[in-house]
Amino acid sequence: MDTPLATVFLPLALAVIMFGLGLSLTADDFRRVRRHPRAVVVAMFCQLLLLPALCLALVIAFDLSPVLAVGMMLLAASPGGTTANLFSHLFGGDVALNVTLTAMNAVLAIVTLPIITNFALQYFEPDIGPGGMGLQFGKVLQVFALVLVPVALGLGVRRRSEVFARRMDRPVRQLSIIVLVAVIIGALVAERSNIVGYLLDVGPAALAFCTASLTIGYFAPRLFRLDKRQSIACSMEIGVHNSAVAMTLAISVLGSVSLAVPAAVYGVLMYPVAALAGVLMTWGSRTVEGPAPVM
Repeated sequence: MDTPLATVFLPLALAVIMFGLGLSLTADDFRRVRRHPRAVVVAMFCQLLLLPALCLALVIAFDLSPVLAVGMMLLAASPGGTTANLFSHLFGGDVALNVTLTAMNAVLAIVTLPIITNFALQYFEPDIGPGGMGLQFGKVLQVFALVLVPVALGLGVRRRSEVFARRMDRPVRQLSIIVLVAVIIGALVAERSNIVGYLLDVGPAALAFCTASLTIGYFAPRLFRLDKRQSIACSMEIGVHNSAVAMTLAISVLGSVSLAVPAAVYGVLMYPVAALAGVLMTWGSRTVEGPAPVM
């Protein structure tokens, strides 16, 4: 798909988002895995294995078209984003754990994204032209460049000047949100002739996947006796996907705007659903402990 949206704007937009993620990370975020191994293992199991399997079951149950089914699988394979950290902070989650999970997700996605994407393309066989052949080595390198290189640059900037990184963190986060909204609107506008049908088809599946992701993300850690703050952090990390990654992979790497529609729809739905989930997860503790003090 040789258009300015695919070749320039989307890769640049994702680079901004992932660079902002890198600015928020330090080497200690990776070392923290040794201090919270159980929380990281449980969250990564849910994120990398359970969610793709759940998504596969949902797209089959909802009888989605091959294109929308692959788009949903792309979304399931995408890592969490920095927005998950914000939701975790708002609802009393362990933000340090969130940052660690985000760091691990960004690295592991380089391996898991191509595997899940190629499986989905071969299983559903969508009619999307040359992109339907899957992610060969050259395209895997594109994914690496789009996802990990900006994160590494952000890490490098923070290591050289933490003061500058902290000063830039908020503006880059705000810019990332603006960019994400613009990407979602761009994908929906590009498919405006089919958007009503797509929304009717993929909306219920995306809503079910979002709700299930947040629910599993909370109750699976609780089942393994992680505390409430860690469970909230896992829920937000698992439920609030980086839909910009899925949309960029769909449009810029695989060359199909249609594949990006599920991620765009999810990107709209996940904010109110995550906010409602956060309220429900903290409801009991607020009832017992009383309202939070005014700072």
